[in-house]
Amino acid sequence: MSESPHEPAPQAPAHPAPEPARAQESRGGRGNGAILEVEDIHTYYGAIHALKGITIEVREGEIVTLIGANGAGKSTTLRSINGLNHPRRGAIRFQGRDITSDPPHKVVAMGVSQSPEGRKLFPRMSVLENLEMGTFQLKDRSTFKDDLDRVYTLFPRLAERKAQKAGTLSGGEQQMVAMGRALMAHPKLLMLDEPSMGLAPIFVERIFEIVVEINNQGTPILLVEQNALMALDVANRGYVMETGHIALTDEASALAKNEQVQKAYLGMD
Repeated sequence: MSESPHEPAPQAPAHPAPEPARAQESRGGRGNGAILEVEDIHTYYGAIHALKGITIEVREGEIVTLIGANGAGKSTTLRSINGLNHPRRGAIRFQGRDITSDPPHKVVAMGVSQSPEGRKLFPRMSVLENLEMGTFQLKDRSTFKDDLDRVYTLFPRLAERKAQKAGTLSGGEQQMVAMGRALMAHPKLLMLDEPSMGLAPIFVERIFEIVVEINNQGTPILLVEQNALMALDVANRGYVMETGHIALTDEASALAKNEQVQKAYLGMD
């Protein structure tokens, strides 16, 4: 569902997120070791060799982005990490533990939470009920109210619409629910798959500000995003994917200045 350009802009979080460029500078030296290590994975869809030796890592305190064209393998990389499509070769480690063959529910229970491409909400359930689904794997729900307050602080529109069916929300509001649901799971790593897809520019800007705010609150983020300009603006480091392999990797600021990246992904001549 796309946004209407006449729809009112969402409210800002109670604690305004910093400007992305400044946030990137302030977070630059916070990483203190890799929380996620993906090493030389090869993932298939039947006979189709989708990932051909992907190696990436996410360190504590970072936003890391995967950029690339449609079909490059970005979402397949996330599916390999979250257990939906296990690699045939290679290894995936989370907090030092091998999760290469773990089923999705175990990966979630360890602290890997994802806001999927297309949001994948329960349309006939209310906003609150969708958020509650994010706690399904939690054994201790004593912090539920605090967690819900955190989500409502980041996304004030959701507090206003908590009783509304998710399927009747705008595209931007649905994206907020999807991200809020992922946060309710207490993620140690948050994976975001195309959070800006189909949104009006004003919602895109707000979503990325909230991504920075979530990271500033202490959650590492792996961001898959076709809006390469915005992704590189908020990220610490980036990987450029092409047809199942990593073509380039560097600091996000350096990738944004790379002539090849500018021509292929940033629309610059």
